[in-house]
Amino acid sequence: MPDLLHTLLSFVAALAILIAVHEFGHFWVARRLGVKVLRFSIGFGRPLLRRVGRDGTEYVLAGIPLGGYVKMLDEREEAVDPAEAHLSFNRQLLWKRTAIVLAGPLFNLAFAILLYWGILVVGDTGSRALIGTVTPGSIAAEAGLEVGDEMLRIGDRPTPTWEAAIFALMAESLDGEDLPVTIRDRYGDEQRFILDGRALAALPDDPAILTHIGLSPAQPPLPPRIGSLVPGEAAAEAGLKPGDLILGTQGEPITTWDQWVKQVRDHPGQPLAVQLERKGEEIELELTPRPVPGPSGEIGRVGAGVEVPEELVAQYRAVVRLGPLDAIQAAFLKTADMSWLMLKVMGRMLTGQASLENLSGPISIAEGAGRSASHGLAYFIKFLAVVSISLGVLNLLPIPLLDGGHLLYFLFEAVKGSPLSEQVQMLGQRIGVLLLAALMSLAFYVDIQRLLN
Repeated sequence: MPDLLHTLLSFVAALAILIAVHEFGHFWVARRLGVKVLRFSIGFGRPLLRRVGRDGTEYVLAGIPLGGYVKMLDEREEAVDPAEAHLSFNRQLLWKRTAIVLAGPLFNLAFAILLYWGILVVGDTGSRALIGTVTPGSIAAEAGLEVGDEMLRIGDRPTPTWEAAIFALMAESLDGEDLPVTIRDRYGDEQRFILDGRALAALPDDPAILTHIGLSPAQPPLPPRIGSLVPGEAAAEAGLKPGDLILGTQGEPITTWDQWVKQVRDHPGQPLAVQLERKGEEIELELTPRPVPGPSGEIGRVGAGVEVPEELVAQYRAVVRLGPLDAIQAAFLKTADMSWLMLKVMGRMLTGQASLENLSGPISIAEGAGRSASHGLAYFIKFLAVVSISLGVLNLLPIPLLDGGHLLYFLFEAVKGSPLSEQVQMLGQRIGVLLLAALMSLAFYVDIQRLLN
């Protein structure tokens, strides 16, 4: 229950922030261009909080946090006092109306740039792109990559961390061209290898691209020392304590944490004799791993976490930190890169070249919000940046009801010399409702299937 509450609160907080940014874009530009704003609302439905400003604008926080809107004075929606007719949205020049509509998505993209800028100035911490395993016969193995290599560049993109490497692989593998990878080998020499473009193009479009090309990140060889215990679980009940060093189980020596995890997983519901060292003394305890569902049957769990030596982790850590000016350019390029990748994936989904698994509905977004928030502020900020870009890109699509649909109407108006008829616009609205309803239904379906699997 606490995890569910944490996820819901993180989801609502993320949505409120991103919706506020989007609607503030419309609001701010409308006010600057002389349009009267009647209401600025975060959420739909019954108002929870309401305040009226000095200029008469109503500010509302509503109970359904799945959107928001800015209501402007408009003669097409209600009667307008002739004295205020010049403040109506519909009376504005085409360029002003275009700027007001475009402001929402652009503010989302600008917000992502601001978030990435802040992360880069403070310092973006990640894992060095060190290769831990290479699957025999895989794309990576065929290219010549080896265990211990560190990725430096994929194509022209620097890869100081695995996060950067994964993004570069996803972005570059869509084109079907051979992909150069620059590495530093275990002897310190730089080498260049080529990943086969045709093989890359045939891969599924999902974040598990490392698995698909046959790579996994290097992990520090952690000693089997207990760092934390879950109250009420088998390890705590058996008498294990933080700081205990596992020496062996069932008489077999244990030298790494991975070996200890394997022993526990392989013995669900079976008593284990555990030899350990505590404050210089050797002790033997018996514990029985609790059976829990695993990917292919039951596995054992004892509720113990590893103690991670800081000096060991430091060898695998990379920190990317830029000056304020350099960070602006890097943040802009990161946002542009992410936006273009999203558009390419959308295009591939429409043509059947990419899986619908790339769709994320409210359930997936909520899970992402909760998971990123639990990892720390930096991860939550990165999550906000990605979703803000998604909102900006999605709202620019030429679908009626979205900002991009209004911009499409304005384009026709510019070519035609007059606005589209109300009948045509109403027809477009109906089509937009059907398209968005179908998209949301599909996203919910993919989310539910993902949960069931």
